[in-house]
Amino acid sequence: MVLAAGEVSPGLLGFVVVALLGFALYILIKSMNKQMSKIQVPREGEIEAEAAREDEKAKK
Repeated sequence: MVLAAGEVSPGLLGFVVVALLGFALYILIKSMNKQMSKIQVPREGEIEAEAAREDEKAKK
C-alpha cells in the first residue's frame, strides 16, 4: 500500500503496542478471576446463625 504525501499509518509499532495492551489485559483479567474465586461469601442463613451464636455468647 502506497501512502500519499502527508498520510500517516500506525505501522508495526502501533500493532505491537495494541497487542501488548491486549495481552496485559488478558493476564489481568485471568488474575482477577483467580483472586475472586478465593473469596468466600457467607450465605444468608450462615450470617443469621453466626449472629445467633454471638448473642448466646454475649448472654453468658
